[in-house]
Amino acid sequence: MPKPGDVVLTRVQFTDTFEVKKRPALVLFEEYDNVVVAGITSNLEMKGTPLTKKEGAVKDSVIKLNYIFTVSKIMVEKTLFHLSEEKKRIVFDELISKLKYLS
Repeated sequence: MPKPGDVVLTRVQFTDTFEVKKRPALVLFEEYDNVVVAGITSNLEMKGTPLTKKEGAVKDSVIKLNYIFTVSKIMVEKTLFHLSEEKKRIVFDELISKLKYLS
């Protein structure tokens, strides 16, 4: 079962097409067989939280907290690695900070 802080490989259907691709994503939480994740990209020009090869990524990447989506648990193919507690705290603090400004 995916856990918060896991970086997983999941099948994703993009909003601008019906195409489904395998992509890495960061698990934010899992509930009722659905997994809420943040997208990860190797496009370093995108804004987000850096994720390095040293931390476990295949390539230096960016966690995109502006790209959050829900996938069925069966779409998650495997866990790639788990963020360190320090990195997980950084990501979740940043997410909380972004959500505070919505109210």
